Amino acid sequence: MARSKTKVGKLSMADMRALINKKAGQNVAHNLTEDNPTAVKDWIPTGSRWLDSIICRGRLAGIPVGKIVEIAGLEATGKSYMAAQVAANAQKMGIDVVYFDSESAIDPSFLERSGCDVSNLLYVQAASVEFVLETIEELLGSNDNRMLFIWDSLALTPAISDIEGDFNPLSSMAVKARILAKGMSKLTVPIANSQSTFLVLNQLKTNITRSPSEALTTPYMTPGGKAMIYAYSLRIWLTGRKAKASFVLDDKGFRIGSSVKVKLEKSRFGTQGRQCNFRILWGDKIGVQDEESWFDAIAGSSRLKRSGAWYELLDANGKALGAKFQATKWTDRLADEEFRSNVLDIMEEEIIMKFDKREGSADDFYGESGE
Repeated sequence: MARSKTKVGKLSMADMRALINKKAGQNVAHNLTEDNPTAVKDWIPTGSRWLDSIICRGRLAGIPVGKIVEIAGLEATGKSYMAAQVAANAQKMGIDVVYFDSESAIDPSFLERSGCDVSNLLYVQAASVEFVLETIEELLGSNDNRMLFIWDSLALTPAISDIEGDFNPLSSMAVKARILAKGMSKLTVPIANSQSTFLVLNQLKTNITRSPSEALTTPYMTPGGKAMIYAYSLRIWLTGRKAKASFVLDDKGFRIGSSVKVKLEKSRFGTQGRQCNFRILWGDKIGVQDEESWFDAIAGSSRLKRSGAWYELLDANGKALGAKFQATKWTDRLADEEFRSNVLDIMEEEIIMKFDKREGSADDFYGESGE
């Protein structure tokens, strides 16, 4: 006698989600109309409003929470300074900060002057690439807190085989890249699901190639291999000039900061190739000269009128906001609330909304290269 077949009923979408999540041991199945795990729900300010304005199309943004982000730069372009400001802003949002340091360049006074609460920041010496990745995995699985992991820097963190081996670079070729490839495949989803953020600091290296055209179009590359490039949702590259005019000087001519050019090398938020400029202070004061950069950000606006060395700011109705001023008095004028409010409105219109609506020339948004 043939055995009767068990009749299988239909499962609802909710039942299927519950079944899959039970099998996975974590929430991996979602209804995208209710909870989209890939959507960025929060942004950590970088310390530069101009930079925050070019990261995501159509809105003021920052470092995307739940994603893996790279800040790479040439030497002395302010990678650690920017990371410290991101850490300080993350703490203000109630996000726990874990700082992995492989360069032995971080001290408490530096972090405090950047605005960090050092008593609530976990500093970890990055002993190896494997140690950093394993520690992040363990911390993600041990608590429900939102976390910001800062790795300073990937380039100077050795693999275990590098530590135990000799100084011959050929003896450990591509080892770090293979470790990172496996690490990114393991960490990307847990980072997103926990609404944590992984900020990787890296170094820009000269791209040594036989092709002259490639050397011109792609002058830099970063250590870590292709897996990291695919894993990043945002890549912020910092470069600077060596000329004396690029430095910030105090009243006596001592150097207290430098000019930085920022380019979004990769962006999953519709803004790849956008650029901005600002200055970073590394003297007694530390951080981005944010408000000073707003003047350059709105320089092309029809609401900022220039007559020789004098400027005049207009409101939305074309009425002048106070007396004319010189560029050296810009920050003084920002102390006036009405003046400041209008400047922020102009920044939103010129940098965010015009790009979103594709108004004006593309070269105005992508810099000199027009990429």
